[in-house]
Amino acid sequence: MAWNLSADKPIYSQLVEIIQIQIISGRYKAGDRLPSVRELAAEASVNPNTMQKALAELERNALIITQRTSGRIVTEDTELIQKTQSDLANEYIRNFFHTMKELGYSAEEIVSLVKEMAEKE
Repeated sequence: MAWNLSADKPIYSQLVEIIQIQIISGRYKAGDRLPSVRELAAEASVNPNTMQKALAELERNALIITQRTSGRIVTEDTELIQKTQSDLANEYIRNFFHTMKELGYSAEEIVSLVKEMAEKE
């Protein structure tokens, strides 16, 4: 099944975010081996070069490590994984608040709406 990608930002950056989410949510745990570039590209329905670019970005961020004989593995640095989770959550919250403020809501109204929604969930 293809991954849900949109046209509003570069595909490789969306791939980076999706793989980050797969790591922080536990689909790929610390020390797990990732599927090959071709396997991931086929799963996401993207060009392998695009997937390679996304994986290179994750490697630059030290979230994954390349080992010559066993491919790419998820870092065993659980603090880095938790920091990535926190950073991604903060980015989502900032974007959410920005959008809500564009809709005319004050910070207090946004918090109230979030509380209401949380109670319904």
